Amino acid sequence: MQKSFDEKLQKILANPNCNEFIIADAKDGDMGFGIPAPGPNFAKDRHRYKTIEQYRQAMRDLVNEGDVDIMLMSASTSEQLTIKERLFEGTAVTPAVRANDTTDIWCGLSGDYSGQPSLPFRTATIDHIQTGKYPGNPDEPHIGANLGLYSITFMNDAELDRRSLSAYREFRLEAEQKQFRHFLEVFIPESFGDRTPNDVPSFVNDCIARCLGGVTESARPLFLKIPYMGAEAMQALCRYDPTVVVGILGGSSGTTCDAFHLLAEAKSNGARVSLFGRRINNADHQLSFVKWLRAVADGKEAPASAVEKYHADLESFEIKPQRPLEEDIKLTQFD
Repeated sequence: MQKSFDEKLQKILANPNCNEFIIADAKDGDMGFGIPAPGPNFAKDRHRYKTIEQYRQAMRDLVNEGDVDIMLMSASTSEQLTIKERLFEGTAVTPAVRANDTTDIWCGLSGDYSGQPSLPFRTATIDHIQTGKYPGNPDEPHIGANLGLYSITFMNDAELDRRSLSAYREFRLEAEQKQFRHFLEVFIPESFGDRTPNDVPSFVNDCIARCLGGVTESARPLFLKIPYMGAEAMQALCRYDPTVVVGILGGSSGTTCDAFHLLAEAKSNGARVSLFGRRINNADHQLSFVKWLRAVADGKEAPASAVEKYHADLESFEIKPQRPLEEDIKLTQFD
């Protein structure tokens, strides 16, 4: 079956102003958050968090529903769902795997790496992602994922940034050799220490442009995943090079209206991909949340009306929402 991601990406590259929009569910949290990664346990028992199997069942449900274009996972989850279960065969959803896990995504509750500089690191190899083992046999078909997320954080420190860029270069060379596709995530650090740029959004945009300036088409990321830094920064990046498709990450949880509005505003300023993780995972009903997120992405619903219809779904499912409609329809993260 034709994957919706590939089809939409081709249309976006042919016409950056088209209405196509790619939605990814980022369920790779076990590579950063540890035990809390599957999200809060809404069941009335003594356990605070869901299990990894419950986390994976939500992925199965979302893939079968088909409103997402990409499912981003850890290598171990992809081995189970992509290689062993063949979940994605016969669906329009593309499996993807977090290909590196830099130290700034180590966000579990049992330690504190915040404020420390980002250091490059990779647990998974491309062979493990593509085949489930190392070394992979080049004569065997790759039944695993063939799309990965690589993340980098620029620290405005020459030595640290050189180290991160060198690690990214080595990954790109290996990826090109193994015909492994990737997209690039660029974070804003929690702290630059005493080297905070005067204009952080411009600094991030400039770093992205410089980072990709020396990369030829054969090794370029298919799209970007970055924080939404406002209309001006998004427009500047999208206008600079229309062949670089820009996507936004969802960040921490807020109201449902915050999530829907973030997607709508980013799209209106040039973004063509959203990668929401915790916002989807912490929803009262993930399938309904993504259904209305898709409606907003496709321009079929305004954010506020989508929130109302989402709450109508919750009522029909007899689910008591974490926030009542009058609270959930408010914007709390935008001026």
